Amino acid sequence: MATTQDVSVGTFLRYNGELCVIIEWQHRTPGNLRAFYQAKMRNIKNGKLAENRYRSGEEIEVVRVDMRPLQYLYKEGNSFVCMENETYEQVYIEEALFGESAKFMKENMEVNVAFEGDNVIYAEAPRSVELEVTYTEPGMKGDTATKTLKPATLETGATINIPLFINIGEKIKIDTRTGEYMERVK
Repeated sequence: MATTQDVSVGTFLRYNGELCVIIEWQHRTPGNLRAFYQAKMRNIKNGKLAENRYRSGEEIEVVRVDMRPLQYLYKEGNSFVCMENETYEQVYIEEALFGESAKFMKENMEVNVAFEGDNVIYAEAPRSVELEVTYTEPGMKGDTATKTLKPATLETGATINIPLFINIGEKIKIDTRTGEYMERVK
């Protein structure tokens, strides 16, 4: 068993019999009260968020998970087919494990996948991706002064809001966690 000092963001643990990943982990000392850790975690099976407080030094059941980088090859039905780079073994991963970031995934990109034994329990796309704009309304010269946004369709088929000065054919960087425009790629 591990204690609260062994836990950090990204740690997998069992909470109420369910496998969860820590999203936020804060140490708090409120006034005259004893110190505690505030945890925000996501349930791996259903994606729901849960919050809990742990006393400082409390024992927690940490789950050992093997995180491996895999190469995303193609989509087949509701699964993404990924390949291990050393063994060339193909693994089928459900689209739901990637969440909202699945719509920004492009062939041959590297993804992180967590295994518990041989079972895939968690998958995440890279934090940011560079994609080409395939359709948007044309921009006007001088449209850089305001933070007005317009819809754009990307090469993966996803639609996001981008600044007015971005045109068709330009590459942009996108945050896959929020689905927001970050910057134009030169």
